[in-house]
Amino acid sequence: METMTLTRAKLCAWLVGTAAALSANVALAATLTADAETVCKGLIGGADAVKIDSATLQSPSQLTVAERGPTPSGRITPANPAFCKVLGHIDPTDPKAPPIRFQVNLPVEWNGRSLQYGGGGFNGVLITGLALPPAYPFDKPSPLARGFVTYGTDSGHETRPGEPPQVFALNDEAFENFAHRSYKRVRDVAVALMERAYGKKPDRMYFMGSSEGGREGLTMAQRYPDDFDGIFARVPVINWVGLQHAGTRSGLVTMGAGWINPAQVKLVGEAVRAACDKADGSDDALVQNPVACKAAFKVDALRCAAGQSGDQCLTDAQVKAIETLHATYKFPFPLANGLDDYPGWGVSGEDIPAVGPTGGWVSWWLGTAPPAQPPAPNNGIAWIYGAGGIQYVFARDPKLDVTTYKVEEHKARLLEVSKLMDSTDPDLSRFRARGGRLVMLEHMADYAQSPYAGIRYFESVERKLGKAETAEFARLYTAPGVDHVGSGAPANVDMLSVLVDWVEKGKAPGDLEVAEQKVEAPSFATLRALPLCRWPAWPHYKSGPVTEAASFTCAP
Repeated sequence: METMTLTRAKLCAWLVGTAAALSANVALAATLTADAETVCKGLIGGADAVKIDSATLQSPSQLTVAERGPTPSGRITPANPAFCKVLGHIDPTDPKAPPIRFQVNLPVEWNGRSLQYGGGGFNGVLITGLALPPAYPFDKPSPLARGFVTYGTDSGHETRPGEPPQVFALNDEAFENFAHRSYKRVRDVAVALMERAYGKKPDRMYFMGSSEGGREGLTMAQRYPDDFDGIFARVPVINWVGLQHAGTRSGLVTMGAGWINPAQVKLVGEAVRAACDKADGSDDALVQNPVACKAAFKVDALRCAAGQSGDQCLTDAQVKAIETLHATYKFPFPLANGLDDYPGWGVSGEDIPAVGPTGGWVSWWLGTAPPAQPPAPNNGIAWIYGAGGIQYVFARDPKLDVTTYKVEEHKARLLEVSKLMDSTDPDLSRFRARGGRLVMLEHMADYAQSPYAGIRYFESVERKLGKAETAEFARLYTAPGVDHVGSGAPANVDMLSVLVDWVEKGKAPGDLEVAEQKVEAPSFATLRALPLCRWPAWPHYKSGPVTEAASFTCAP
């Protein structure tokens, strides 16, 4: 693909729009740096609702690794080339709504492609497009360094310190921007900026997102099927309404006697491994087939005998809490696309250590103290998200006691939110017809959202379009033992290259390979690797070191 360069000539062609101006400035033969800086500064300004607030040429930067971070990849700031950093906003229609803020990074040397980054949680933070994208190997050049234009948005609101992350949902325009409009509008702004800066539109457009960003990726395929050539959706929070309610239910059942302390979480994690670790033929402290393990593991075996208590057994209330987590959440009426439930969570990875959003039950479900009302900082993230969602999104009553909330009393609002937020439409025929390619990845030890929601969605696409037809443009992979953010087991894979090869070379991916890497530059050594199997296959041990992918094969 042709490499494009920011030049003063292209800036003048954009500003003046005449051949004479173009010829005169080519003759200047200015240095690349001077030309790029001029083009970059010339982007400032705007018309109508779109405003470019600043545009500055950034010098090349080196890779750095922080000592600490909320996630393994979050510790890494990749090396980036010279680029024009564009910051801007889109004014709201409702004067009470916040603007949509965005950042677009235009590399001096462009490969003709672009990559939009998705957000996370309830967003409210500007996604810069400068970090590693989801699942990305630590030792690979960043997308920007590979020549991609990269960009992201805050989705139309900014979360303020000390403020619940869902407050923005009280404003209709802000919530619709969060649901889908902001990603579309920023995508269109990015295309316009590329055309102004380089003199042409991008040849190929990609989207990569994880968690809420994964939902955004599926939203783009469903709502705006003509906008992207390749989409990667990791651990997507589809069936969003169901997730908020199921997460809240799991918090309610751990109030008081149902709460499970960290020592008991370790007890459960060890019991799951004892029941299922060796089922694939290896003894590697990893449950390779968590679907079969969910049926095999019986939490009742850990129930305390009459009169007993302590960290080596579970009370009746704790057993009930775990059974609730594993069980389907049922609505009394259907939501968007006919869904009336949310699948329960699975087993494995319960005791992955907690560091912010990294980890298993303690991070997401239980916290280090029982759920409080209102939610406290030491509660599980799912309770903080779910209870706040009930108050600000569904009931729209910040003072609501969540323990008194009844779904039936808010049916109209649930249906309204589901129509906006639930990226569960299985009809991807338009996306497929225009040549789009989709890769989904579920982490099977994910307690932020149920991996079974994504699996169910993929299977609904297969039912709608046919298995053979779906295989022409979509893939679902499952990674055993990996938590929501990519810890616990091998999780790193270059899905950007997978998408580019599929979209541009017609090379459809088969089973892949994931690595667990040491967060230590510059080598980022691989600690262990596994096959990344296409659903519904799992890694099965053959022979050799359990730290090497070649020791396993994918099979149902």
